[in-house]
Amino acid sequence: MRPATSAVKQFALAHGLALYQPEQLRPEDSERLKAVRSEALVVAAYGLLLPQPVLDAARLGAWNIHASLLPRWRGAAPIQRALLAGDRETGISIMQMDAGLDTGPVLIQRRVPITDEDDAASLHDKLAALGAEMMAGALVELAAGRAHPEPQPAGGATYARKVDKRETSLDWSRPASELERAIRAFRPQPGASTSLEGESVKIWRALPAEGSGAPGTVLRAQKELVVACGEAALNVLELQRSGGKRLDAAQFLSGRPLAPGARFG
Repeated sequence: MRPATSAVKQFALAHGLALYQPEQLRPEDSERLKAVRSEALVVAAYGLLLPQPVLDAARLGAWNIHASLLPRWRGAAPIQRALLAGDRETGISIMQMDAGLDTGPVLIQRRVPITDEDDAASLHDKLAALGAEMMAGALVELAAGRAHPEPQPAGGATYARKVDKRETSLDWSRPASELERAIRAFRPQPGASTSLEGESVKIWRALPAEGSGAPGTVLRAQKELVVACGEAALNVLELQRSGGKRLDAAQFLSGRPLAPGARFG
């Protein structure tokens, strides 16, 4: 929970490389970039649009590692949006940046399956490793003059808006399958939240289960904790009271016994 330097900064400091960290890009910053005479700019996990003078600062252009199969999930949260939508695959796109939001031509794409066990953390790590490998290869192709990016298809574009904290509150009137995907999409940050008879609770792991009842109602609360949803039910495997530790359902119930009919949400 403390600020830490990025891996890029650590590497730069360890190897005596020039490091510049402007809080916002101003006209003089683009001039500074031009003075460096970079061959290419590489951008990853940068949340702002780059102004055109910055995009034009390097001879071979500016290139972005984007964690989706463009044009699907342009924007800030492609990993979370893919999980929430129930996509069965995602991937990495190496894209030449232009003035739009992830609208530039794509040089390379590779696909990655999304498993039923994947969450935002596991998918991020898979895509980060793949993206680094792909960008290293792309730079070789660019330097050799063999790179030929293609315009993105005109159809199929979707926007991966930034996750709003209000979205992380579980709506028990939704189907259990959707809630299970939300729990994975918001793990490890910021976590899927709900309330239990007025107390704030985060749910970290769950699986769809059989059962029916009023949404949010506890159906079973002995060895397992099963909660009714708008469609089917959710078997809650791991949860956390406000200020407490993450516990599996059995541990949670031993300290906070529940009876059928108790309400979440």
